[in-house]
Amino acid sequence: MLLAGALALAGCQTAPYRKLTAQQVETLRQQGFHLTGLGWELDLSEKVLFGFDDDAIPPERQSNLRRIGQALLGAGIDHVRLDGHTDDAGSTDYNLKLSLRRAQAIAGVLVSAGFARDDIEVRALGMSRPVADNHTPEGRAQNRRVAIIVTVD
Repeated sequence: MLLAGALALAGCQTAPYRKLTAQQVETLRQQGFHLTGLGWELDLSEKVLFGFDDDAIPPERQSNLRRIGQALLGAGIDHVRLDGHTDDAGSTDYNLKLSLRRAQAIAGVLVSAGFARDDIEVRALGMSRPVADNHTPEGRAQNRRVAIIVTVD
């Protein structure tokens, strides 16, 4: 279990909590974010979903992520948190590693959009926080994701 704890914290930087301006909130809304208990989170329809046992981001999705990253930076939003997730197939340790690779892949795209790597918090959550039923193919597909979150106070 020590490995699980280390992976959950791998690549983490403490993202500062801050208040957002009206312009920043509008930019978040325009880019498909909505306010949740975790902060401003990219809507499920815009979330980065992955294939089974996959951490590759299709080129067209990379372009969209760069656009979102540049819009956030243009509004002065320069810190994000990336929560990597998996479905429940496979072992806990394997899924933690896979969710970390997924979040790191998204981080790489955001760095290419202009984010500083130190301003991206990466968390590996594995299969611990499903958003859909893992007993259906559709549910498992929705759980294979990386959530992009802008934290606020």
